Amino acid sequence: MTAGRTVNSQNVNWCTPRRYVKAVKQVFEGVIELDPCSNKWSIVKANTEFSLPKHDGLVESWKYKTIYVNPPYGADREKGTTIKHWLYKCADANNRFHSEVLALIPVATNTSHWKEYIWGKATAVCFLYETRLKFLENGNMEGKGAPMSCAMVYWGKNYAVFFNVFLKFGAVVDLRKLKDKAIGEEIIIKKRRKVFSQDTIFDIENNSNQLDLL
Repeated sequence: MTAGRTVNSQNVNWCTPRRYVKAVKQVFEGVIELDPCSNKWSIVKANTEFSLPKHDGLVESWKYKTIYVNPPYGADREKGTTIKHWLYKCADANNRFHSEVLALIPVATNTSHWKEYIWGKATAVCFLYETRLKFLENGNMEGKGAPMSCAMVYWGKNYAVFFNVFLKFGAVVDLRKLKDKAIGEEIIIKKRRKVFSQDTIFDIENNSNQLDLL
């Protein structure tokens, strides 16, 4: 991962701990073909690694069989990108290229990126039991743990393998029954009604003001 958890710490490279790299390789039968957001301290050692400034993982093609992503958690103000763009690429690679994808990300189930690219798209998620996951900071086992809960999300066909490998790290939840379902439809409809109602009131007020001017 080439950026920190907040905009203020983007000079720090937060790398995946060795035990999780090993687990990812187990799911992928020993081979990680692509790490799209690597750095010089990474121990992932994928066959292909994209790292800034030479290769932008959000621009390059993800047409690879197995992909592991530990994305920047903070926003990149210069490029105008966030973790949402990385999760879009994860879901898209699985959908378009049938790639097997694993991503280590913060638990934020109420966010738009979880709703759009995990619920209804991903195969499973492991909510890690570690209270404060300690990443390798610039390759070193130092510093404080992550200030938020983390999860390993899986897009792919080998649910049983993912379950067996990651159960020892946390609670594994099967998301396959959510695929292509209308999730939270009632809430979405309510939001649309609210927006429509507000727009209608706004139009009525505008028309009323215009009538007063005539």
